[in-house]
Amino acid sequence: MARTSRRTRRASTRRASANPFGGIGRFLTRPELVGTFLVVLAAATVPFLLPFAGVIADARDGVVQLLGLHVFSLVVVLASAGILIGFRWTAWISRQRRHLIGGLALLGMTAAWLGYWYPDRTVGDIDLAVHSAGGDLGRALASWPWGVATWLLLGVSGFALLWPKTAAAMLRGTPGAIGRSARWVWDQHLYRPLGRGLRYAFTPIARLMRPNRELDPEFTAARPGSPKAAEAIAEIAGPATPELAEAVAAAAAEAAPAEDPEPRPPKQMPMDMETPADQLRHSEDGWQLPPITLLGEEQGRESRAVDNARRAQLIVDTLASFGVDASVVQINEGPTVTQFGVEPGWDVKTKVVTERDATGRPILDDGGKPRTNEVEVSRTRIRVNRITALQNDLALALAAPALRIEAPVPGKPMVGIEVPNTSTSTVTMRGVMESNVYQRGLDKHALPIALGAGVSGDPVIADLATMPHVLIAGATGAGKSVCLNSIISGLLMHLSPEQLRLVMIDPKRVELADFAEVPHLAFSRIVVEMDQVVGTLQAVINEMESRYRKFAKVGVRNIKTYNAKPGQSPMPYWVVVIDELADLMIAAPYQVEQQLVRLAQLARATGIHLVVATQRPSVDVITGLIKANFPTRIAFAVASTVDSRTVLDQGGAEKLLGRGDMLYVPPDEQKPKRVQGVFVSDEEIRAIVGFWTADRFANLQPEKFDDMLLAAEREVENMPADGSAGGGGGGGDDPLIQKAIELAREHETLSTSMLQRKLRIGYPRAARTMDELEDRGIVGSGDGSSSRRVLLGEESNTSEGRTLMAEAADFVPVAAGAPSEDEPDEEPSSRKLLKFPKAFDDD
Repeated sequence: MARTSRRTRRASTRRASANPFGGIGRFLTRPELVGTFLVVLAAATVPFLLPFAGVIADARDGVVQLLGLHVFSLVVVLASAGILIGFRWTAWISRQRRHLIGGLALLGMTAAWLGYWYPDRTVGDIDLAVHSAGGDLGRALASWPWGVATWLLLGVSGFALLWPKTAAAMLRGTPGAIGRSARWVWDQHLYRPLGRGLRYAFTPIARLMRPNRELDPEFTAARPGSPKAAEAIAEIAGPATPELAEAVAAAAAEAAPAEDPEPRPPKQMPMDMETPADQLRHSEDGWQLPPITLLGEEQGRESRAVDNARRAQLIVDTLASFGVDASVVQINEGPTVTQFGVEPGWDVKTKVVTERDATGRPILDDGGKPRTNEVEVSRTRIRVNRITALQNDLALALAAPALRIEAPVPGKPMVGIEVPNTSTSTVTMRGVMESNVYQRGLDKHALPIALGAGVSGDPVIADLATMPHVLIAGATGAGKSVCLNSIISGLLMHLSPEQLRLVMIDPKRVELADFAEVPHLAFSRIVVEMDQVVGTLQAVINEMESRYRKFAKVGVRNIKTYNAKPGQSPMPYWVVVIDELADLMIAAPYQVEQQLVRLAQLARATGIHLVVATQRPSVDVITGLIKANFPTRIAFAVASTVDSRTVLDQGGAEKLLGRGDMLYVPPDEQKPKRVQGVFVSDEEIRAIVGFWTADRFANLQPEKFDDMLLAAEREVENMPADGSAGGGGGGGDDPLIQKAIELAREHETLSTSMLQRKLRIGYPRAARTMDELEDRGIVGSGDGSSSRRVLLGEESNTSEGRTLMAEAADFVPVAAGAPSEDEPDEEPSSRKLLKFPKAFDDD
């Protein structure tokens, strides 16, 4: 009998191994599973046989309207519960009831998150753009005040049920952590920035606590911007009437998106002096600041993913056609250009080797030829200069007007190829100011500036206090004036007149005229006359020296320490804005260069910063001394590589596209960054200026420093034209005149070009020197030829000639401030100081 049982078991084991699916078949044919399937099939057939389809559809829509996308979660939960109960796993459900309840609580919390999402999708006949992805339940949890509390309670309870030990540990350690954090915040004096951050964080919650009419289905159905707004209004209102038809048409026109293929300009907000309470902004000293709504909203950017993928493949194919192995590993899409990150491949060298057998004879294939293999000999990286040398070929393949290759990209192992986009996007100041990068920088930067967006679209900001001076150059129409306007507007958006003072010099008379009425001006007017420029800069130098004396008296080193010292009235920052440096260098080159260099070297610690712009980036305007003291530079599109090297000490600016496309060199970096500058329209500038010139600040106008300007102008009246110290001064003190006289003594004729060659000076200085020699009687007047006859001639070797030469060397012309007895003083001395001969023109 035992032998028979063993034989039976072995036979059944062989049968089971021969049919591995036998167990699965027996499982699927269990009576309870077959019976359940037949019951579900019969129940699903009933709605199609009896007129219950409408009732079931209404019930389905009701559940979808209540739960939104969580209706699918409900199906999963019910199915899971049915399976567990069907397999008699109720004991497991009882043991895991804490985890199951916690999971359901977290599932309810996610319904509130979905309540903030209104996708343009329908489930059944329910439009989620009207009821939200979380349904009416999720929208109530997200919008209703008690719903928000329920939402938070569900999250906390779900976490506590799933991880009770972790929750208990956090509960025990929270009071001590709060106390230590509060003590550290108080010691670091971070309570004010933290208060501002909490105010920003709780503003949306404060809005939620207000009565919300959106919970009413009538108002929710007509949600602006919903594609189904018109249908929802018609469904709620009932039968159509002429008045309802007009209302539905108006709602549909409001909800339908405009079909405009061209990019729309930024929406301009009208200047509203009645600012809502939730939009009020104040500076640290209590001044009300302009609301962000004065600036235009940021427009959406067009996606270029398909076009970028095509261009990336075209770059790889073009490089491969020239024998350069490379791959595009990164695509950074910006508002104006798209940067393709190209990783150099490998230069693989191979050789052909004939296969041989053990005896050394070649192995032949079926055709009787020796079989060969290609064997790798060496593998080296592709040199970067092989990619940069193909710049013009890449531009031709991509049909791009200009390419810029950054090799390598700082901090990344790739070469950046910047290709212009087919359509550009406008970078608005409001879009940059509302970014997280800018908001975090407000607490760290004393003079925050919104520059624009980089090649990847990320906002680029800077602090003028750490620059500390910026030089802006570019061709006409490249975007210099817009950049100046954006810098000034950004400062006016965040700083009060007690924190910032502006000194504006505008030789063009119209570029900075919109800011003539702001209370931030240090002087009563914008300086537009050329004979007032030297006096204005001297007034700024006097203010700088006065601040240094105050620092020495108190025992501090910079303005930040001085303002933080108790008992001292805070000093405002001064920003000197010069729109056209070339005009200043033509009118008074020596004084302007000397004053700008002195300010650039010493004014940083006193809170005085320079913003200088020019459209003529040549070496006689941006001299070596000026460029050496302006570490931060911004170059817009220029005409040639020489101009780019004058501004940036390297090429690249000649390949820019214009209209705000610029290269920005931070003070702590050597390689420039490509940035699309922000655009500030005239309407936005007028709105900001209108805010500061409103009647609300009529009694808060700060004092002007016009008396300081008048004193500086009187001080400048006695300054010589060459910028040296002291008053009066004649040409006899100029060593260049002495060299010219010695040169005239050695030649019978003298020309301006000879003075240029021998004395190594430019044409304007040589022409003035020639006029000076003519006034002294050393050379004759010009007769149309290039050379002038030396009047001294051979008499210079006699005693009378030497006497005449000595008298000529001692000749001192009448000073600008002291008129001669025969000729009355017809012009103010300050005007005569800046009056130069006609021969002084551009090189």
